[in-house]
Amino acid sequence: MRIIAELPHPDFKISILNMNQKYIVKIEQGTLEQTYKIPEMDLTDGVNSVFELLDEAFLKTVAERFVTMGTDYKDAFYRYNY
Repeated sequence: MRIIAELPHPDFKISILNMNQKYIVKIEQGTLEQTYKIPEMDLTDGVNSVFELLDEAFLKTVAERFVTMGTDYKDAFYRYNY
């Protein structure tokens, strides 16, 4: 697995990796991570197509999902400790 690109973003760390004919988009925020695997054959313009997928609407839903993930984690942690 090798990192082929990192995209700047004010809220997340976005890395694009390549492994086994798949692009792996890894988006991190603090201790949370979302990963998306995209087969190379599904894209017409290679890694440039991955950049196109990461549009404003997609990243907005990623941000919302991080909020939900954080809430889920805090709720589980609270149940475990109390």
